[in-house]
Amino acid sequence: MRAALTTAVVVGTSAAVAPIVLADPARPDAPAQAGTPAGRGPLPGGFDEVYRGRRIQGGPVAVRQASARSAAAPSTGPGIEISIDGRPLHVMRRADGSYLSLVNHYQSFPTPLEVARAAVDEIGTAQLSTARLHHH
Repeated sequence: MRAALTTAVVVGTSAAVAPIVLADPARPDAPAQAGTPAGRGPLPGGFDEVYRGRRIQGGPVAVRQASARSAAAPSTGPGIEISIDGRPLHVMRRADGSYLSLVNHYQSFPTPLEVARAAVDEIGTAQLSTARLHHH
């Protein structure tokens, strides 16, 4: 039983680390090198398109620090906001500069547009919830 658990942990860790280790540093979507701020590259411009019959929209927005929730709090930098048919898709930028969503939480994508398209592929004809997420 321990051997199976150990094997599962090693395989899972290898699968998670492989894209970072094998990334070509010459590619713009590659992880940041030592000495450069990870995930701090310029955000791509906004988008608005119909993909597989679903309208996906997205673009950069200002992000506030978690500890500064008041309307007067300064923004701390760019974030991304995406919607599918007008309903919010929660998207996060990873330290390596790629993106993931709550729909595809265990898969990352190089651009916000690609994460939105992947979410459309995954949800099919279902609708996203209109409820806003509670931020920690």
